[in-house]
Amino acid sequence: MAEKVKELSANEFNDFVKSGFVLVDFFAEWCMPCLMMAPIVKELAELFEGEIKFGKVNVSDNEIIAERFNVSSIPNFTLFKDGKIVKSFVGAMSAEDFEEKLREFL
Repeated sequence: MAEKVKELSANEFNDFVKSGFVLVDFFAEWCMPCLMMAPIVKELAELFEGEIKFGKVNVSDNEIIAERFNVSSIPNFTLFKDGKIVKSFVGAMSAEDFEEKLREFL
């Protein structure tokens, strides 16, 4: 079974976000709130399967992507539509709040 939240490299990023709704989780292994959000992101990826694609970018390994999208605080969740940023959410939140925020765009 394919991973619901794909970890993206710099080479894959543009292709991954270019069509439809895509949520990218900018995170780091050393970030406690990021680690706390990981199971919530996975849960939302299952809930929104077929509506939103989910990916994640380790900012420690992909500083260029993080800089390109002005990611200065993590966790940072950026929603793209057809390759363009629709909305960014910064910080930890409950699964319910996160789901509600995403539903506004569908």
